[in-house]
Amino acid sequence: MQIFGVDIGGSGIKGAPVDLDKGDLAQERCKVLTPHPATPDGVADGVKQVVDHFGWSGPVGLTFPGVITDGTHIRTAANVDKSWIDTDARKLFSERLGGLPVTVVNDADAAGVAEMEFGAGRGRKGVVMLLTFGTGIGSALFTDGELVPNTELGHLELDGHDAEKKASSKAKEDGDLTWEHWARRVTKYLTHVEMLFSPNLFIIGGGVSRKAEKFLPYIEGIKAEIVPAQLQNNAGIVGAAMRAAHHAR
Repeated sequence: MQIFGVDIGGSGIKGAPVDLDKGDLAQERCKVLTPHPATPDGVADGVKQVVDHFGWSGPVGLTFPGVITDGTHIRTAANVDKSWIDTDARKLFSERLGGLPVTVVNDADAAGVAEMEFGAGRGRKGVVMLLTFGTGIGSALFTDGELVPNTELGHLELDGHDAEKKASSKAKEDGDLTWEHWARRVTKYLTHVEMLFSPNLFIIGGGVSRKAEKFLPYIEGIKAEIVPAQLQNNAGIVGAAMRAAHHAR
């Protein structure tokens, strides 16, 4: 079974048909740059461009970098334009895609769902935390495989700032930090999250998961096991498709 997944990020919008039996992309993904400012209309145009690239005409799952209630209403918009707040995202995207059925899910929650089913969290019980490091820091919290949605733990305070302002991969790039320096910031953040939730496992996702060997050796003093995401930066696309398939039943 194939369902289309789209992952909307602060820097790019990427999508592809997903083979839900394998938990992998069925075709090479298409990516367009996220418009700036990342307004609802601009992002919806980018999503349409990605979906049209494949000539897709079935259900579409989309991730969004913010809190989503009832699968439709946007409540926060940290790394996109503030005009997203209170937008009916499901209606917006469905109309822009010519009436296709649309499912919208928090981006880190989607990545977490995919990793728990097909990746590093498969078969893991207890408390599992996926953290995506990209333009911001996304979080997905699971207890015995069940998702606790919309945790948004990238906005915990760290040194007087939103944690993602200090420890996201964008913060690393903007500050031209070495991997070791950045890993010290990540360690401080993980220590805080561990104190709050005592997870059995941290899964590190986002683009940096492809370079885990460059920073994981510098992360010390964390009691939980720490592993890179196995689906890497495709986890959001796969998870979005999984949620769309669930709602299409």
